[in-house]
Amino acid sequence: MLPYNAKDIAASFRTVRRNTIAIAQDIPEEKYSFVAAPEVKPVAKMLSHIALAARFQTMIHREKRTSFEGIDFGRIMGEFGAEENRPRTKAELIELLTTEGEAFASFVEGLDDNFLSERVTMRPGMGAQSKTRFEMLLGVKEHEMHHRGQLMLIERLLGIMPHLTRQMQERFAAQR
Repeated sequence: MLPYNAKDIAASFRTVRRNTIAIAQDIPEEKYSFVAAPEVKPVAKMLSHIALAARFQTMIHREKRTSFEGIDFGRIMGEFGAEENRPRTKAELIELLTTEGEAFASFVEGLDDNFLSERVTMRPGMGAQSKTRFEMLLGVKEHEMHHRGQLMLIERLLGIMPHLTRQMQERFAAQR
């Protein structure tokens, strides 16, 4: 038995997703087109990217693939890009974050330790030659946390105090 199992991955992912949704709610819709720097996605596209990112991992593991061989990455990335670039309102993005996040978490929490321990062969140029399904699925949360950090910086640039900072300040104030 793994000390950190599928239910743990799902629970921690749900926490990360709740925090991402809180950021999406805090940023005014008129700021969803904000671009922090050249080559950085606008807020709306970043949120869409975060919402959709787990689909690839879900596909790989639902199909029980043991290798990336034969995957048409060009087609998949094209479809992913088209879906990511589709214009959405703030409400639609929050709904997408919610539904896609829950779909991923529900899928993951149903997996067993033996499945999570299986290795999947990566394609050349992806770093490691193989990874466990556990590593790959945990990577979805890590990827989201990376982009969530970007969004929290964007909040600061927009003059918005991130909700986690507000909550910490409230806890400190309550202790005085």
